[in-house]
Amino acid sequence: MRPFDYIKAADTADAAERISPAGAWAIAGRTNLLDLMKLQVETPEVLVDLGRLDMASIAEDGAGLRIGALVTNTATANHARVRADYPLLARAILAGATQQLRNKATTGGNLCQRTRCTYFTNIDQPCNKRVPGSGCGAIGGVARLHAILGTSEQCIATYPGDMAVAMAALDAQVHLQGGAAGERTVPVRDFHTLPGETPWQENVLQAGEIITAVTLPPPVTGRQIYRKVRERSSYAFALVSVAAIVAMEGGRIARADLAFGGLAHKPWHDPRLSDLLVGEMPTPALFDTAAHVLLDGADARGGSDFKIPLARRTLAAVLTEATEDRT
Repeated sequence: MRPFDYIKAADTADAAERISPAGAWAIAGRTNLLDLMKLQVETPEVLVDLGRLDMASIAEDGAGLRIGALVTNTATANHARVRADYPLLARAILAGATQQLRNKATTGGNLCQRTRCTYFTNIDQPCNKRVPGSGCGAIGGVARLHAILGTSEQCIATYPGDMAVAMAALDAQVHLQGGAAGERTVPVRDFHTLPGETPWQENVLQAGEIITAVTLPPPVTGRQIYRKVRERSSYAFALVSVAAIVAMEGGRIARADLAFGGLAHKPWHDPRLSDLLVGEMPTPALFDTAAHVLLDGADARGGSDFKIPLARRTLAAVLTEATEDRT
């Protein structure tokens, strides 16, 4: 690890000012950035610790819930309102990492975690995300965990998290402060970006801008399911994950909010699925059509071919469970 300066930010304005210069990074739970620093994937000159900022509480926000950026994943998953009204989020968080990591990982840091692509974390390998213009070793290389939707010739890495996938299904809002835009709110579905020609830009955060909180909408009716398919039962990233909120009315699907992990550079949300499913009787043929829509244009390269049938089967299983009659 290369030497760096360490500063504790006094408040949000102080943090925004200190992380504005190039080479200065904000740090919160320290579960991702320090690992990358040890590998010399990231070499910040200054670390600005956000730990003293007043962003570590969960509070009512109208009929919804506001989760501070410094709330740990454990605190969110165990919160009574989250468990009662947003079980999808609690299940997604508990499906990620280990208890020790969840005790340190924060809401804001979790949203900003970097890709787990081995070509990104190996400084001897080409990676356009780490070194723009150096190439993408994953294309044509070992890419079993890589993206099949929304990729580019610059990058096929996947977003590794679980929490953000659930938040995308819930249509949560991310609150930002600092930077040229001042205070602003961004739907979590739009917070992360696709690689395009700038794979090093992974989200919409601007210079000097920090996440202050995430707001969950008022609770909705219906079944909430988070299904994560992985290579082992714990401490493994998703091959495919599905977050679903599905409500039935009169035997027909009345609501279907779906988001997917493990398939793209960001939590994947396709509004065409809701348009297709709502108002229809649940049938295997309908679920197969939904999978066809989801995976239309999927481009599996370098060993990720299996993700296409896996995503198809996982989506069908989740929709079957969500719509089955339990009376």
